[in-house]
Amino acid sequence: MGEDSPGGDPYHWLEDIDGAAAARWVRERNAEAVAALAGGPTFVARQAEIRQILDSDDRIPYPGWRGDHFYYNFWQDAAHPRGLWRRTTLEEYRRAEPEWDVLLDVDELAEREGENWNWGGVTTLPPEHRRCLISLSRGGADAVVVREYDLVDRAFVADGFTVAEAKTYVGWIDADHIYVGTDLGPGSLTESGYPRQVRRWRRGTPLAEAEVVYEVSREDVSAYGWRDLTPGFTRDFVRRRLDFFRSENFVLTGAGERVRIPVPEDAGWDVHREWLVIRPRTPWPVGESTYPAGALLAIRFDAFLAGSRDLTVLFQPDDRTALSGYTWTRHHLILTTLTDVRSTLEVLTPGEGEWRRAPLPGVPADEEGHLVETDPDLGDTYLVASEGFLQPATLRLGQIDGTVETLKRTPAFFDTEGLTVRQFFATSADGTRVPYFVVGDPAAPAGPTLLTGYGGFEISKTPGYSGLIGRGWLARGGTYVVANIRGGGEYGPRWHRAALRENRPRAFEDFAAVAGDLADRGITTPDQLGIEGGSNGGLLMGVMLTRYPALVGAVVAHVPLLDMRRYHRLLAGASWMAEYGDPDAPEDWAYLREYSPYHNVREGVRYPPVLFVTSTRDDRVHPGHARKMTALLREYGHDATYYENIEGGHGAAANNEQRSFIKALALEFLWQRLSPARAVVPGQRSRSADRNVPELP
Repeated sequence: MGEDSPGGDPYHWLEDIDGAAAARWVRERNAEAVAALAGGPTFVARQAEIRQILDSDDRIPYPGWRGDHFYYNFWQDAAHPRGLWRRTTLEEYRRAEPEWDVLLDVDELAEREGENWNWGGVTTLPPEHRRCLISLSRGGADAVVVREYDLVDRAFVADGFTVAEAKTYVGWIDADHIYVGTDLGPGSLTESGYPRQVRRWRRGTPLAEAEVVYEVSREDVSAYGWRDLTPGFTRDFVRRRLDFFRSENFVLTGAGERVRIPVPEDAGWDVHREWLVIRPRTPWPVGESTYPAGALLAIRFDAFLAGSRDLTVLFQPDDRTALSGYTWTRHHLILTTLTDVRSTLEVLTPGEGEWRRAPLPGVPADEEGHLVETDPDLGDTYLVASEGFLQPATLRLGQIDGTVETLKRTPAFFDTEGLTVRQFFATSADGTRVPYFVVGDPAAPAGPTLLTGYGGFEISKTPGYSGLIGRGWLARGGTYVVANIRGGGEYGPRWHRAALRENRPRAFEDFAAVAGDLADRGITTPDQLGIEGGSNGGLLMGVMLTRYPALVGAVVAHVPLLDMRRYHRLLAGASWMAEYGDPDAPEDWAYLREYSPYHNVREGVRYPPVLFVTSTRDDRVHPGHARKMTALLREYGHDATYYENIEGGHGAAANNEQRSFIKALALEFLWQRLSPARAVVPGQRSRSADRNVPELP
């Protein structure tokens, strides 16, 4: 394409989210996509099947605990597309059809107020949990309106805490005070679009006059403040997020002074009662010891602030095993670890010196376990779920050093007879072994295969049950593959760091190695290999499209990053520069330019067909990425299909009807493009027709 600056970008006008010319272009592309993919009986049947799974009453209603012995749940189905916030008791939850107490009906609220409300989450005030701060999003965006709600009166509180639409955080201090960070006009946000002030807001006073207790620079990512309301251990904290991975953290004294918590800037940490646990992301030298990246360390919080460094090692990583997560109960710490991307849960009990260790009951050896919930103020009960690619999820209630009870099971949404799960290792360009899972019929000849991956932000892709993949892909004879490429967290911080910034191409090489290995093993052929990913995984799809077009037969990219020259100037993009680099720094742009998908589209190259899916209301990854990439590909005559949902935020869908439509659209596209007799590609617009729609602003 042309030059890097907006002035040299022929499709810069498509970044105007609601501009008339851009909106007309979106409507035209949507109409083409719907006509090509959504008009036939197979699409209608596929969407209905997916919608049936999404709306199924037999799904597990995963609960949250808030410290009042109720089981809270947010639920969407055909009758309640926007959703119900509800709760019940354990006794009721044990029943096949519990009696739910509806706390807020979002559909009814949206209709009554004439707003496109979507649920954005809630925080309640302990110990009574009567008052809560509910976040409501218009169209599923990250930006929310916050309103105070009374769970006894079942009504929003007149003259209660209310914050206008913004990317806001709130947290209770006490009944009459909250911490809040929000958009209060010029100068109140960072360059990433997040709050740069922590304010202590007293009930009944104007928010604009609330006390500023902490403030960071515009170049930082955000400021954040919260109160730990644990009885007997109440503390106030503020955080300065320097970038996506580094922060400075402080505890506030009663006199309002800030005391630095001297953990490494890139470390994860958590305070529970008297304990501080620390997880460094890079090696941490302390005295004569150096603790490795990915370890987990413990020390008493007050002793650490007083200067002690008598740290206890709770977890030590190795070449195959990494810490995936940790969660407290009242008296214990539960660790989740991954060994070659297979999970183990373990209970640690504090003590002087060595902590006592034991396996966590409730997870079968052949399934992947993940902790759902604990209540660290009330006791040592826990909820744990286990599942696999072919095993529907089971939810169990356990008591540490006690019994384990099965509460709910997901029904089998597809027939698994003849299907297996296998794990292989591909060899990447630099010799690194990259694990991946293959789900399908091991005896089948090479055929349609769907490969997915992510590879960023230390996020792991672990085995899990999907009725949508099962019905829409596996049951139709397809093979499903999950690649655990570098950039993720499958092997801890080192796996992530190996594909950071200038090393990002390692993630792309890993994914390409898996694609090649699938063909070498006879599982598929390049023409029958489809790939799919979203967000950072959408960037991965764009790079595969432009850098490795011969390896794949079709590409689906959801809410993708694609223009790496301007990503940091669009919405929340500046917050990701620690992951990718700063395009305004010449040394960073030199390597970003080499793989930025939007800057590597070429005429005369045969690219696989691609479907881009995004949302007008995605206020995290700008829809302009996908819009511009589609327009550029079409300009050069490539097969690029585009669909933009008008709502849905970064998830690209706000309800199950939209989710089923988008999933069916992607599956229809893949089956059309990967089947032996491919459908005819709809005619492309001419070069001038796309480029000259608007007057450039």
